[in-house]
Amino acid sequence: MPGMHSGVNITNPILTAAFRSALMHQGLVALLLLAILATAWAILRESLPGVGRRRGSSAGLSTASTGTASTTPRVAATGRDAVPAEPAARTLIRYGFGLLWIFDGLLQAQPAMAAGLPSKVIAPAAASSPAWVKDVVNWAGTAWSYHPVQAGAATVWIQVGIGVWMLASGRGSASRLAGLAGAGWGLIVWVFGEAFGGIFGPGQSILFGTPGAAALYLIAGLLLALPERSWTSGTLARRLTAGAGVFFVAMAVLQAWPGRGFWQGTLAGRPGPLTTMVADMAGTPQPASLSGLLTGFASIAARDGLAVNLAAVLALALIGLGLLSGRRPLLIGAVAAATAFCLADWVLVQDLGFLGGLGTDPNSMPPMLLLVAAIVLAVVRPPAAVTEPTTAAARTGRIAAGAATARRLVSACRERAALGRLARSFASAPAQGVLASWAVVVIAIGAAPMALAQTSRTADPIIAQAIAGSTSRLDIPAYPISLTDQNGHPVSLTSLRGKVILLTFLDPVCTTDCPLIAQELRAADQLLGPRAARVEIVAVATNPLYYSQPYLRAFDRQERLTGLPNWLFLTGSVRQLRRVWNEYGIAVQVLPSGQMIAHTDIGVVIDAAGVIRAEFSTDPGPGTLSTRSSFAVTFAHLVEQSLAPAAAG
Repeated sequence: MPGMHSGVNITNPILTAAFRSALMHQGLVALLLLAILATAWAILRESLPGVGRRRGSSAGLSTASTGTASTTPRVAATGRDAVPAEPAARTLIRYGFGLLWIFDGLLQAQPAMAAGLPSKVIAPAAASSPAWVKDVVNWAGTAWSYHPVQAGAATVWIQVGIGVWMLASGRGSASRLAGLAGAGWGLIVWVFGEAFGGIFGPGQSILFGTPGAAALYLIAGLLLALPERSWTSGTLARRLTAGAGVFFVAMAVLQAWPGRGFWQGTLAGRPGPLTTMVADMAGTPQPASLSGLLTGFASIAARDGLAVNLAAVLALALIGLGLLSGRRPLLIGAVAAATAFCLADWVLVQDLGFLGGLGTDPNSMPPMLLLVAAIVLAVVRPPAAVTEPTTAAARTGRIAAGAATARRLVSACRERAALGRLARSFASAPAQGVLASWAVVVIAIGAAPMALAQTSRTADPIIAQAIAGSTSRLDIPAYPISLTDQNGHPVSLTSLRGKVILLTFLDPVCTTDCPLIAQELRAADQLLGPRAARVEIVAVATNPLYYSQPYLRAFDRQERLTGLPNWLFLTGSVRQLRRVWNEYGIAVQVLPSGQMIAHTDIGVVIDAAGVIRAEFSTDPGPGTLSTRSSFAVTFAHLVEQSLAPAAAG
């Protein structure tokens, strides 16, 4: 029998189909825009005179502007100007995190992500955090659950767009903006998706992901957003290396702190924290070989917890001290140790991060290793400084360069006033610039529908459809009803002719589904606004034991329905009620000991002429804020469809 808080399965076919459809349509739009941009760029380059030759003469400059991982400075010079290649450390961060963002975006495209992320990812992340963290995270989960399809699709395209933007933009303001975009979205994910990386909860450990993968994405984005001169001074690299050293030493101390359970494989006959983590990961769906590897390591951790934790503490301490030393051989050794530690933890503890369940990223070890390798690379192999003229000649050159830049800006403003100049400017852009522009559009394709959806205070009706199924469209006369309302006044469908009727069936002493349905009806009435004057919301009692008017009035007071002028709660003799139940297909069953009445949760919409136009399930599912809002929107929408012909007539 429907009801009893059945909820939404994360693989609900209606939601997953809608999610796939949104991804497909938005993906086709993105590909179409890429094709248009690429075609226009290619045609303009071939058709506009001089564009190809000018680009060819400055090939060195365009190559330098894209940046590649190289330690030998490639320089494009024009007179006194010189542009060095992108620092190798910055290139490693840009390419590494660009690929990670794309991979994370593809993980977000899992069919179950739309419905499952709030309950399977967001809520568990905050489960052991303080109440204020839960409040922050629950707010985000509620916002997602109100519009799961739009939110799920937006996350895919935002992350893919950020990744492509980073890969395509090697130099200049476009590259720094890509870093800012990554930092901004990383902050959002870290706060709302990872509950601040769990740093406010118990059991923090770098082995489990502290301080959160998204925090590392945030740091990487901020590094890419820095001015390019920061990478050539050497100061940034030294400070980052020292900061990383302090972090690893702090993590070693945290891992070694007594009383946290990491020194014991078992505690009071139960698995310790590390053993539990590994065993849980081994139980997730994954290849048998990897599951067996984790199961074996869980046995080792349970048997030799002291040795396993000692190895982790020593590795973290050695990595931190090596980074703090600042000496080339020790820095290289620290990177080697970090590589071994991160890979071992990623496989044996974090289980690659994304296998089983709803993995949204490869966890913290890959981005952590990328950052450590990059900052050490910046110290060990710093970019070569660009040779510049000195003394008075240098000052004269800088002044001349500044004046030339100002003239170019003024000239560019004038050129862009003409359509032909704009076309020439677009055609002169490098291919990477066109790709970066497309990446920004991809982000907008995902973000715009989500932002638009968030302006609505009501939830997407597809949630109600996923819980209750599709609405049946009918065109049959309504069975006549002649009963008494909660105040003792006789009411019949004939007496309500001329109004649209939203009819359902409620138990006045129910404590599960019926109060939720009543609140959905109340919210639907509010959504109708002035149109509610042409609508009657009618419920028929479905309890053969407690059906008298005092019970109905008590239900009205409890659910705050007494203020609705168009609300009617009908009752009669048990014989009269059973006749109505049978005609409308309502199964009523008294459960053992009379503790509860089970009944079918359905509703019908009857138009102003007394014809049933729609029949639908009112099973309220879990009764969350989003499901209640979604059902209210569905009820109001069905009523509006029947109001339109009445208004026309």
